[in-house]
Amino acid sequence: MFPLMEDAQEIYNNKILIHMVIYNVTINVESSVHDEWFDWMKNIHIPEVLETGLFIDGKMLKLKDPHPDEGVTYAIQYTLTSMEKLDKYKKDFAPALQKKTADKYAGKFHAFRSVLETVD
Repeated sequence: MFPLMEDAQEIYNNKILIHMVIYNVTINVESSVHDEWFDWMKNIHIPEVLETGLFIDGKMLKLKDPHPDEGVTYAIQYTLTSMEKLDKYKKDFAPALQKKTADKYAGKFHAFRSVLETVD
């Protein structure tokens, strides 16, 4: 369970509602670099994103029904308590972190990003 955070909670009918923002990055990586990329993501990239102090959680999920000829697909979901924090991440941190990934694995992956919010 996530800790209650002032900027993410609201009272409704005597219940505390927690609103979270999920920054989802879906990545398809070529099989030829998969093992190295996976290790780098788990041990370097995701920790660097979390070290910005803007996210309260980050988890990596693997697509269950992949297309075997199309590499391996993951969704990395970073949880935040507000859109303002996501905006700050995109402005102050994302460009450098995304460039680092692009430089290291150029042409070996495709990524797209989406933003979701919890609904009560």
